[in-house]
Amino acid sequence: MVEMTVTEFSRNLSTVFDRIEYKHEEIVLFRHNHRIARVIPGSFSLTALEAMGDLYQTLPDDAGKDWLNDSTIPGSLQDEMKDPWGI
Repeated sequence: MVEMTVTEFSRNLSTVFDRIEYKHEEIVLFRHNHRIARVIPGSFSLTALEAMGDLYQTLPDDAGKDWLNDSTIPGSLQDEMKDPWGI
């Protein structure tokens, strides 16, 4: 784990990201002698849950209910669905 100030981080952004990506180092950022953030290497692949995990925050609350209701009506999405292979 490497500790650095926000100023050091911002001045050496490319180098810091190289360290995170290639050396898999964890960076802890400090501002005014207080720990404010931790930057960690990401995983090389994501599961569907990880990739779509924050999607719910971008949709209005009633969107999920509407989608659920529409998906349970037989044939309601038939006109919108198409075969991607054209068979």
